[in-house]
Amino acid sequence: MHDALPTHPNTMEMLDPMIAGAAVGGLVLLLFTAWWVRRPAPAAAAVRDDSFDTVQAWPPQAVRVMTVGERQAFEVLRRALPGYVILAQVPLSRFISVPTRNPYHLWLQRAGRLAVDLLVCDYSSRAVAAVQVRTTDETARAVKRHQRLIDILRAAGLTVHEWDDGDLPGVTDVRELFVPKTSAKEAPPKVDAVGRKLIPVADIREVLAEGDVTDYGQLEPVPSAFYDDIEESRAARAVA
Repeated sequence: MHDALPTHPNTMEMLDPMIAGAAVGGLVLLLFTAWWVRRPAPAAAAVRDDSFDTVQAWPPQAVRVMTVGERQAFEVLRRALPGYVILAQVPLSRFISVPTRNPYHLWLQRAGRLAVDLLVCDYSSRAVAAVQVRTTDETARAVKRHQRLIDILRAAGLTVHEWDDGDLPGVTDVRELFVPKTSAKEAPPKVDAVGRKLIPVADIREVLAEGDVTDYGQLEPVPSAFYDDIEESRAARAVA
């Protein structure tokens, strides 16, 4: 039998780098495969799916509209302001109107779905003030969301009252917040040129409100689908 041929030293020197490179490449491939398997799934795009039945897919259940603190604050407002309309958990998109030059859905996502705890309205249902019932266990995210709500309300010209749910004001205090007392000495009755007592401004506004189409006709609630129709019109024009 012939002896095995001796291995040339140059051949071994050439194989070592190849083996090392293959090992490194296999390790990189293994790490990449592990990362690919464990990577977080991409967020699904918000696509409307009409195949779900609204009632069957999401079985509805009626729950309370207000918390205990909000119900107590509501009762205080109701007793203190019998001439006002008190509403609870009203979304901003219902009583705040914004320009339509920018996409409405962006504003709706950022602020429109935020709701006011208690909304104080005048006799014509026009919002005049908001009451936010605060708790001591709010998260940082809740505080930030609350501040965004307050900024929008004040920018819209509404008075905002923030009450602690554990230390709510009394009926008398609330009444003075909305209807400040004025003595006869501080505000004498106004009379015309012949001495007749004039009707107070608030009362004359109430008298004129029924026929004042110019003012109140522009302050109707924002329809639920109003801005949706605008967005659809914009989309149609973009396609055309």
